[in-house]
Amino acid sequence: MVVARHRVQSGIQYCGLGVVNCPRLPNFDKSNGYEEIAPLFVPGRGSNTSGVGASVVAEWSQRLPRGAAILDLGCGTGVPISQVLIERGFKVYGVDASPSMVAAFQARFPNVPVECAAVEDSDLFGRTFDGAVAWGLFFLLDIGVQRRLIAKIAGVLGRTGKLVFTSPSQESSWQDAMTGRTSISLGYEAYRQTLESAGMSLVGTRRDLGDNHYYIAEKR
Repeated sequence: MVVARHRVQSGIQYCGLGVVNCPRLPNFDKSNGYEEIAPLFVPGRGSNTSGVGASVVAEWSQRLPRGAAILDLGCGTGVPISQVLIERGFKVYGVDASPSMVAAFQARFPNVPVECAAVEDSDLFGRTFDGAVAWGLFFLLDIGVQRRLIAKIAGVLGRTGKLVFTSPSQESSWQDAMTGRTSISLGYEAYRQTLESAGMSLVGTRRDLGDNHYYIAEKR
C-alpha cells in the first residue's frame, strides 16, 4: 500500500510517489488559472500524446547525454513533453502548481517524481540537472518572476546544462485563450540578456507548427 505524503510549507505542496491527489490550498492558486480549467485541459492537450511541441523537445534532447536528468517545469499532465523524454530514457522530474494536473501526471507516470508547487516556490528537488524544459510556462508569470526563474534554473543546471523554453520572440502581452489571464513575453533581447546575466548563452531559437517560439540556451 502506497502512503501519500503531503507537506505544506510556504505555499508548497510536496507529493510522494504514488499519490493519487494533491490537495488544493485554500484561497490560494499559483497555477495561473490552470487548476480551474483542468477539467477541459486534461482530456484535451493533457492527453494528446502527439501534441505540438513534442517533436521539438525530442530533437533538443539529442543534445543531452543518455539517461540525463531533466527538469520539466510546468509539466502539467506530463503529456506530451515529459512523455517524449521518458520514452527516450531520460530521468524526468516534474513541477506543476495545479493539483489536478499533478494527479493526472502521477496516474500516467507513477514512478516519476513530481512536485505540486509553483515553480517560483519549489526547491527543484534540491539537486542538479543536465537539462530543463519549460513549455508554455514563462509567459504565464510576472516579469520579475520570469527573470528570477531563469537565474533559478541556471543555479540547478550542471556544467554545460541545457534549457529550452517557449515564449514569443516579440515583447508583448495578451489574454490567455483558456484562462483569460494576462500573459507576458519579455521578447528576444530581454530573454537573451537575462540568460547572459544568469551565466547562460542563447544558442538558438526554433518555431514549431503551432507557431510556438522556442529559446534554446546552454550553461557557460
